[in-house]
Amino acid sequence: MGEYLGTALSTFVADAQGIYDTFLSTTVFSIGGWSISQYTLWMMISFVLVIALVIGASRHLQLVPSNKLLNTIEYGYTFVKHSIGEDVIGEGFKKHIPFLATLFFFILVANILGLIPGFKAANGTISATWALALISWIYFNFYGLKELGILGYAKSFVPHGVPGPMKPVIWFLEMLSMIIRVLTLAVRLYGNMLAGHMILAIFSIATTVFMQFAFFHFDFITGIVGVVWFILLFAMYVLETLVAFLQAYVFTILSSSYVGMAIHPH
Repeated sequence: MGEYLGTALSTFVADAQGIYDTFLSTTVFSIGGWSISQYTLWMMISFVLVIALVIGASRHLQLVPSNKLLNTIEYGYTFVKHSIGEDVIGEGFKKHIPFLATLFFFILVANILGLIPGFKAANGTISATWALALISWIYFNFYGLKELGILGYAKSFVPHGVPGPMKPVIWFLEMLSMIIRVLTLAVRLYGNMLAGHMILAIFSIATTVFMQFAFFHFDFITGIVGVVWFILLFAMYVLETLVAFLQAYVFTILSSSYVGMAIHPH
């Protein structure tokens, strides 16, 4: 009883050491001179799925939705419209809802797909989150310039009431803060998704290894350890499901707040 526990542990450690390599971007196929990685592929799949869900929902609109999927999509849109758009941006929020809803649903769908065994999280690579962050950054700066003009937008980086000698310092700090928003948006989403999926992968390896040794060698102690690993895996899976929603929410509400700050100077 338990004589295979050490061997199972050694096998787990050996298998887990190469876990990071499984998250590296690799080419799935090429189109002409363009190489499509697994992350790009799953990003495309997420994009197509979001379009299919939105088109499907729009074709079956009901005054009182009876379909659970339609109910969920409508609730998500209403949540983005009021809790992320109206409450954060304020006046003029309506024209930004399509952009914010697209961000929210795309990130959410991509994150949820990544939780399915055998699938990949499109946001598990920094290049994908960089692209999303850059789109958000360009969007809120574009509307800031459109609403206030070049000079007005530049002046908006200095809050009213700042003493004259401090204005250049505050302007520089605010400008720097605005520039690095693209970095913070990208790294926050990437870091959370990669870390969570790596932990899931490690717990999955541990569960598989210990359960295999327990089953094939009839080792009760090793089996108990395997069950503990499975409980941890299940708990982490539930947590990552919550994180999938939270990261979509955080990215979208930050983008919304940046839009609000760009078009409504403080």
